[in-house]
Amino acid sequence: MTDVTAVILAAGEGKRMRSKRPKVLHEICGRPLLGHVLSALENLSSAKIVVVGHGAAEVKALFGNSVQFALQEEQLGTGHAVMQAVPLLSGRGEVMVLCGDTPLLSSETLAGLLKEHRQTAAAATVLTACVPNPFGYGRIIRSASGALEKIVEEKDAYAQEKIVAEINTGTYVFAAEALLDVLKRLSNKNAQGEYYLTDCIALLIGKGLMVSSFCLEDYRHALGVNDRSQLAQASSLLRQQINQRLMVSGVTMVDPATTYVDIDVRVGADTILFPNTSLRGTVEVGKGCTIGPNTEITDSIIGDYVTVRHSVLNGCTLADNVTVGPFAQLRPATVLRQGVKVGNFVEIKKSDIGNNSKISHLSYVGDAQVGSHANLGAGTIVVNYDGQEKHCTVIGDQAFVGCNSNLVAPVTIGKGAFVAAGSTITKDVPPGALSLARAKQVNKNGMAARFIENGKNDDF
Repeated sequence: MTDVTAVILAAGEGKRMRSKRPKVLHEICGRPLLGHVLSALENLSSAKIVVVGHGAAEVKALFGNSVQFALQEEQLGTGHAVMQAVPLLSGRGEVMVLCGDTPLLSSETLAGLLKEHRQTAAAATVLTACVPNPFGYGRIIRSASGALEKIVEEKDAYAQEKIVAEINTGTYVFAAEALLDVLKRLSNKNAQGEYYLTDCIALLIGKGLMVSSFCLEDYRHALGVNDRSQLAQASSLLRQQINQRLMVSGVTMVDPATTYVDIDVRVGADTILFPNTSLRGTVEVGKGCTIGPNTEITDSIIGDYVTVRHSVLNGCTLADNVTVGPFAQLRPATVLRQGVKVGNFVEIKKSDIGNNSKISHLSYVGDAQVGSHANLGAGTIVVNYDGQEKHCTVIGDQAFVGCNSNLVAPVTIGKGAFVAAGSTITKDVPPGALSLARAKQVNKNGMAARFIENGKNDDF
């Protein structure tokens, strides 16, 4: 299917979104609306032309050289939008025209549309759908034999035509030569003063050329996004598809309705996703994992047999048999090697934690290199920032850091070293050494009663 050029209409302002962002850049399930459309076309078209207008610079910046762009400076209708792409069309093969705000159209649907177009040798083929409430849509009017006769817009339809449930979805395939011919004949002599692509269909039928149609099995896949409500609806429908695909592949979802998985996420068999789990962006989760509840993982790689509960992970890599949480936060560039345990109220940032090391509770580790089988006690703080720069801390294999210790970077704790509880370490600790760095304890006999009687510590 290498001789198909796709023209995606993405120039509209999207006023009902009430947003500074171009409508086609709003995301569902981790991908912009336009990105979903382009992905569906990945193996179907040899060239993709995106017609941009409002927010053109933002759209171009995001999609770069992956597509060609045509600029529609004035939004004068769908036909006018396609006209802007004409200089980029070869005039050969087929031209598929789609809207940039229809994220649920699948490659299978578009392949079926293209197949119908070729089998019927049509000049144009329209993707249609039968909907429960056709109000506001262009109706597909057929002859007694069932042939597509015309497309009638809501405002122009007679009462009998308005009860027709089959509607035009705004997606088409044209023979390139036929499209270029009728585009020259389009008129804007209508109440809106715009050039409509549906008029191309009328012109082709008027010339006696074959116009066929392909009807969607599920009308919801043609849903266009025009406001925040429809954005949420499209997101819900796509999430259902994603969750169904994962469950079929062997993933358990305790409650699919409260499990949020983006489209570029991969999850291995026998993994359990508990309620209120969000897997966002590009995430890979291995087999046999337990994720959630109440967990958010973004742009991370998770190995096999990992447990993450009540925690937030972003930009992390976890090896096999790691345990995280509850209530941990792993920030970008965190690496947890095999068998690592990270417990409650631990925050780790830009650190590499070696095999089978433990950071069980109430600790902060930033810009650190921790060896294997190390143990960081409760309240361990890696003091990585001096107010101007970040510094690195190195903790060797089998090192033990006692509770309530501060490691003031840059500092190295040697292999097998022992840092006593309550220490503030500002100098390197040699391998195998015991380090104590805390103020001397002073006991003042008999002072407790006076302190309690006064109700204040005036004597200190």
